[in-house]
Amino acid sequence: MAGGGVGTSLLLMAGIMVAVGLCRRLTRRRLRTHQRLCTFLLEMFSTFQICACTNELCLLGNVEPKPHTALTLTYGFTVLHGLTLTGSTCNPCGTLQPMWGGGISVKMGGLKITAQFVAAVLARVFMHFIWSLEMAEPHFGALSQGCSSPMQTTETQAFCIELLFSVVFQLSVLRVEGVNPKYKVHLIALLITMLVYAGGNLTGAIFNPALAFSLHANCFYDKFSSYSLVYWIAPSLGKFLILYVFKCYLVHGSKNGYSLFDSLLVFCFK
Repeated sequence: MAGGGVGTSLLLMAGIMVAVGLCRRLTRRRLRTHQRLCTFLLEMFSTFQICACTNELCLLGNVEPKPHTALTLTYGFTVLHGLTLTGSTCNPCGTLQPMWGGGISVKMGGLKITAQFVAAVLARVFMHFIWSLEMAEPHFGALSQGCSSPMQTTETQAFCIELLFSVVFQLSVLRVEGVNPKYKVHLIALLITMLVYAGGNLTGAIFNPALAFSLHANCFYDKFSSYSLVYWIAPSLGKFLILYVFKCYLVHGSKNGYSLFDSLLVFCFK
């Protein structure tokens, strides 16, 4: 793939991030008094950025040298997302945690999850429009691919992989909560890059239901039960598992001197 094509894709993603940043700033200034609408739009714009950029990144997966270029771009844009989208979860699984702990109401959590899936659909429609213009080499034939079949293993194995990755990711997020934000974003980006390297060729290593729907909507249409099980239920179940273990740790583990990781081991092997 020509370097010019990659450069055009990078400029496109940079433009998306700038536009989203402006929309988020305008939303905060003009809609500060309308809390629900402001929350909905901020979450929608943030999730749109992640979904749109990831759709474009998927087209660059075969850029040489493989897989170094794709992993470098994954790490770099994950860091940029973390730095520019502070305050947004952009992941339905991430929204479940404050709902579970009572940090936000069920109604507000449902509003955020709705915004995330709306953004997923809008990002897919927008990127398909951009690809139809064929501005860069990676866009040629992108619309004719249909379902890209991200699951390159059995449904059971794919379910277990997405469940495991969700548990690892959510547990790591809890572990680095007290880390300086400057370093935290790099740690999370490094973890996501490692998970993509480990399981990207098997399931895509997405562990984000909204992002999965944006990337593979055609696959959900063709095999809804299989894809909803792997890309919606598995990461959500992983999140609930971590939340349950964390709750048990707060209630019992801290009294007995257990670490959060020890509590997870006790839960798994009791």
